[in-house]
Amino acid sequence: MKTLHTFFVLALLHTVNSQRTPTISYISQEQIKDIGDTVEFRCSVQYAPEFPVVWTKINKNIANDQLPLSHGSSLIIRDTRFALRYDDALSTFILQIKDIQETDAGFYQCKILISLNNYVSANVELQVRRPPIISDNSTRSLVVTEGQPVQLECYAGGFPTPRISWRRENNAILPTGGSIYRGNTLKISTIRKEDRGTYYCVAENGVGRGARRNINVEVEFAPVITAPRPRLGQALQYDMDLECHVEAYPPPAIVWLKDDIQLSNNQHYSISHFATADQYTDTTIRVITIEKRQYGEYVCRAANKLGTAETKVELFETTVPVCPPACGQALYYGTGVTQVSSGSLVVLVLFITIILRNFHAKY
Repeated sequence: MKTLHTFFVLALLHTVNSQRTPTISYISQEQIKDIGDTVEFRCSVQYAPEFPVVWTKINKNIANDQLPLSHGSSLIIRDTRFALRYDDALSTFILQIKDIQETDAGFYQCKILISLNNYVSANVELQVRRPPIISDNSTRSLVVTEGQPVQLECYAGGFPTPRISWRRENNAILPTGGSIYRGNTLKISTIRKEDRGTYYCVAENGVGRGARRNINVEVEFAPVITAPRPRLGQALQYDMDLECHVEAYPPPAIVWLKDDIQLSNNQHYSISHFATADQYTDTTIRVITIEKRQYGEYVCRAANKLGTAETKVELFETTVPVCPPACGQALYYGTGVTQVSSGSLVVLVLFITIILRNFHAKY
């Protein structure tokens, strides 16, 4: 009777065990790795000696994109970076990936196949640290009109999520104040011509050296003209240069006028423009061998699509030639300066030399 009872209990236990549903008792926690590292995923199962266990990679960015990696204790994928081993004592399937690549990021699923439409599964995510890459939908360059509101945008991918900051060339002060602004969007409520230049969008997440994009901001504005020397004197029959400095964008058309008549290059005038940058132009008119009628006010005028500006330079008569451009020498008397021609200076030196020789001869 005792033997029959023992047999009944063993048979009952076998029936209960055979009816237990396979389960996953342990799955690795989320893994965060650098490119080139090695990672291991562990999946421990219970009551599943007769059921196949598979590892599958799931692309979290694309629906239904799954790649089977193993079946039971055998790898399916042909990639030497992947390895699989089974710990019989712990009923644990261990998936190893060496030399991790950015494309290895995603979910790894351990699955027990119970029937065609029935399974038990658990997922573990692999995050791969990636240096920042600035997205194509970020601002590249802008051309705006002075006074307009402006918005510069910068976005970056990578893991961990990059932090975005803004700077200006040479650490110039930003229109928002300060030398650094943090955030994806830099807003300038009313842009000024002084705000033009290169802005840096910097993305950092602690992986690698970060990423940077240079954003060139051009500001269109009406001309602004200044005359370094608004009054100049020169003697008759000598040359004189009149100058003005023009700041404008787009580059303006520049003309010189006298008595409301536009001047041009001829035997009396020589006009030149020298662009020091996109926004800066120095212009000079040389009055050649000055005649009486060429004294007076000269107008330097600049115009672009946003407006026109002008300034005046007066040329008046002097009795002594002014150097340059008339000559290359000067005599200084006290705090004043008297300009003389190099020819006159030579004559003066010869005259003094003759007087001194006669003086020494007599005494």
